[in-house]
Amino acid sequence: MSPALAILNDTFGYPAFRGAQAEIIDRVAGGGDALVLMPTGGGKSLCYQIPALLRPGTALVVSPLIALMRDQVAALQEYGVRAACIHAGQDVLEADRAERDFTQGGLDLLYVSPERLLSPHFAWQLSKAERHGFALFAIDEAHCVSQWGHDFRPEYLRLGFLHERWPAVPRIALTATADETTRKEIVANLRLEQARIFISSFDRPNIRYRIVEKANARAQLLAFLRAEHEGEAGIVYCLSRRKVEETAAFLSASGIRALPYHAGMDSPERARNQDAFLREDGIVMAATIAFGMGIDKPDVRFVAHLDLPKSIEGYYQETGRAGRDGLPADAWMAYGLPDVVQQRRMIAESPADERHKRVASAKLDALLGLCETAACRRQRLLAYFGEDSGPCGNCDTCLDPPQTWDGTEAVRKALSCVYRTGQRFGAGHVIDVLLGREDERVRQWGHDRLSTWGIGADIAEREWRGIFRQMAALGLLEVDHTHGALVLTAASRPVLKGTQEVPLRRAPKRKKAAPAKSRRIDAELTADEHARFERLRAWRAATAKEHGVPAYVILHDSTLLELVRERPQTHEDLRHVSGIGARKLENFGEALLALLA
Repeated sequence: MSPALAILNDTFGYPAFRGAQAEIIDRVAGGGDALVLMPTGGGKSLCYQIPALLRPGTALVVSPLIALMRDQVAALQEYGVRAACIHAGQDVLEADRAERDFTQGGLDLLYVSPERLLSPHFAWQLSKAERHGFALFAIDEAHCVSQWGHDFRPEYLRLGFLHERWPAVPRIALTATADETTRKEIVANLRLEQARIFISSFDRPNIRYRIVEKANARAQLLAFLRAEHEGEAGIVYCLSRRKVEETAAFLSASGIRALPYHAGMDSPERARNQDAFLREDGIVMAATIAFGMGIDKPDVRFVAHLDLPKSIEGYYQETGRAGRDGLPADAWMAYGLPDVVQQRRMIAESPADERHKRVASAKLDALLGLCETAACRRQRLLAYFGEDSGPCGNCDTCLDPPQTWDGTEAVRKALSCVYRTGQRFGAGHVIDVLLGREDERVRQWGHDRLSTWGIGADIAEREWRGIFRQMAALGLLEVDHTHGALVLTAASRPVLKGTQEVPLRRAPKRKKAAPAKSRRIDAELTADEHARFERLRAWRAATAKEHGVPAYVILHDSTLLELVRERPQTHEDLRHVSGIGARKLENFGEALLALLA
């Protein structure tokens, strides 16, 4: 058995490496640099934690968020690894102890934020620790170095100094999401020209992708949660702070344990809510994208979007926070024409230069293509990252394929109506004219006398909303950012002239079907197994409280399910359960056997 595999088995309790883990570990443990692109939940952390235990000295891990550092350190300490972190939220004694252990060579891994790493005080600590040697430098969430990315952190641009000062120390940069532009920036800015690049599949087969037409988004969300994720942890992303507060209040009033999180909250309240989400079971966090990067909670069973993200990278990064433990999870989004309008307005009104605006528009177009595709969503998502795949069978368009139809004539009617109403109105008014409605506003403007009045009466209002949404997504219409009016684009001319066809996606008809099958992870357990699972969860919660750590740091849900199904009877049996290493066997073995007896 190789030393790396021995550590994987004995310390972390896992039987075998996954994917490229063994190759990456060999590369870094042997002194080489690496850039690792691996999906969330793919086991990135082990790619630097095991080399850190194989090489002499302390591994320095640069990580952007306090919650991530804290939880990773707590998990490593439960495995018996000498780990610590230094961050702004610590008390002075804790920070002093971590610095002392670091400078005296008493740590295997030290986690530190980029801001703290670059501070003058820490430069002094680095000088003192240098005599004990550095095992490696790990730069987590490396996409933060990209100015094109959704999580840009300017401090990351200065991390190249690590290589300048200690060129012989191997470095590993890791991220779950980076398109080709971002990869090039990571290599250039972190000076990783000699690094070997490892790109794992971006596929997260346990996540089911669903995008629904937005009607009453909150009611749709509530129905989704009650049908499939009652009592389970999840994240609901909203674009604005106000919507976060309103969504959390709505869910709470509907009997769901929900908390808000956004950058405008008081720091203590924000920290309390984050801790509750991490340490308690079944909490739903309504949040802006300020929440989530680096959240190491493996049992998030769903991620929902009530507003459209800015790009496929953002969507992939945010949905990737679901199902890190490999168990079934959902990525659900409600999407409508106002989302398209809002995102295009935000790009137009941003202070960015024209180059950045063009890149942002192209990224939004790619995301709209994912939303409007009639083909497999996962196939489209993976293609964006340069990965070929077949239809997945586990997204809404595979499970309930939408029809496509020749929408050319309907689109021409819509474009003509936008033109004849003066390009001064939003979609709602134009649809009223197309349907031939005799409401006061239509009569006030004399639009009941237009040639386009009533020419769309053969198409239902709901379908017209979908047509306008797709027209905006296809770039045939844009929105005047001052008044919100629909305006024709140059791309609409060939359609109006009859020289270009417009195939459209028709949402599948809602069937009066049986209730959706629960995606709960314990749905397949027998009554006896379910009782054992709940006993284990209760023990885990009490043990986590005693240790002052989140429940998943003690044992993951996937480990509890394996214990329930396999029902080990001896310590030797427990050694073969995934996630139970030597220290956890020593600490928890007797209690687990008693609970399972």
